[in-house]
Amino acid sequence: MNKAFVSEVDSDDDEGLEPSLKLPSGTRNYITPAGHSRLKDELEELVKRERPKVVEVVAWAASNGDRSENGDYIYGKRRLREIDRRIRFLTKRLELAEVVDPLRQGDNDQVFFGARVTVADGEGNESTYTIVGVDEADVGRGRISWVSPLARALIKARAGDSVRFQSPLGVRELDIVDVAYQSIG
Repeated sequence: MNKAFVSEVDSDDDEGLEPSLKLPSGTRNYITPAGHSRLKDELEELVKRERPKVVEVVAWAASNGDRSENGDYIYGKRRLREIDRRIRFLTKRLELAEVVDPLRQGDNDQVFFGARVTVADGEGNESTYTIVGVDEADVGRGRISWVSPLARALIKARAGDSVRFQSPLGVRELDIVDVAYQSIG
């Protein structure tokens, strides 16, 4: 059938995401227990509370007659599409989720998922990063995604090692000062 006669539905829910939120193809969605819980809570909120409210508004607006200039109907349908897209996205992410608890690493001195890593640059400036899931990354809080260039360089390194990685400012070298595992909230 000709594509002109078929409505296109977003089949790839990762489409339109910024590159830092996309998972490498064929990989699991590694995530901390707290991150997994947040995604499940958001999905439940959308499915059980927000979507039914919007459906109710759209049904009411549709019963008012002319839908072409009905702002409640038009906005409601648009919001419903956004909610459904987010529900599909969250469902897909949760299906791929592999929960990894950093506390199960014990006294490991090697960097893996969930590690809290303190690094120092050439001038001795220290920064601390926690390696988390793609959906949990927040650079402002020192949380970097396990697929980021820095995290990939740190993985399997130990305290005392130096790592090199490609940053937006060029190739950088950092010394690993400390590796620890703790609960991530």
